[in-house]
Amino acid sequence: MRTHAWMPTSPCDTGCLDTTSPRVGVLRTAFRAVRLLIALVVTALDVLLRFGSDRRHAVRAGCSRLLRACGARLVVHGGEDLVDEAHAGGRGVLVVSNHISWLDIPAVNALTPMRSLAKADIQEWPVLGGLIARAGTIFVDRERLSTLPGTVAELTDALRGGALVNVCAEGTTWCGAASGPFVPAPFQAAIDGGVPVRPIALRYRLASGTETTRPSFLGEESLFTSVLRVLRLRALVVEVVVCDEIAPGRAGDRGELARLAEASVRSALGHDTVASARRVLPLRVRTRVR
Repeated sequence: MRTHAWMPTSPCDTGCLDTTSPRVGVLRTAFRAVRLLIALVVTALDVLLRFGSDRRHAVRAGCSRLLRACGARLVVHGGEDLVDEAHAGGRGVLVVSNHISWLDIPAVNALTPMRSLAKADIQEWPVLGGLIARAGTIFVDRERLSTLPGTVAELTDALRGGALVNVCAEGTTWCGAASGPFVPAPFQAAIDGGVPVRPIALRYRLASGTETTRPSFLGEESLFTSVLRVLRLRALVVEVVVCDEIAPGRAGDRGELARLAEASVRSALGHDTVASARRVLPLRVRTRVR
């Protein structure tokens, strides 16, 4: 993989994984694997055969189905107004979240279907990659910095068009016990589009309330390895906390807007917020004439 100075990086690797989380046996793991495959196929067909609002309902139902197949329970705090707004349509919202696992995308879309900004290589994931693409995902090539202004312009267009777009604002996965700074670039789209930002905090814990890092998708490990680790977990809970909206104009620039959103998420998770130094990349956003 090609890297550059602006690419988000994370020090987290499989050494961050806790070893004490309870696990299910081989038969239960195999049963969940079969259920997950069936859920993927059913969801793929359901999404492909539907259009408009029916497709959005299919995406939401399918994401809930995928979480249940993995043995995970979704717990949501707040966000009723965001769901109502998604149903009503008309106003775009940049929904930003921390990034821990491949489960983040189905967890957010089980709350309400929304478009996503995702790294381009997700398209190569078996079945799930195709579903993500069909959901109107905007893909970013993290290895080619020259494509970033065009991606921000595409994101701006989607927000101006009234879409809810989810961005994993750390730009890469962290283990959950540690976290990274929010990348400012996508926040430029909210400023240019004149839309609010809605932070969402994601947390993975056990039924006992103890947080676990085992659902993390870390380092250079394969998707298969991470999925298998999730299937082995007993009583996984995916917790989604929808924070207060950040209104347009509240921040002076994308760097400040990123810090406000980051502070909101860290507060919801009960983590201390440390204002980390950021280099803000100058963007020449290509506006499209309609």
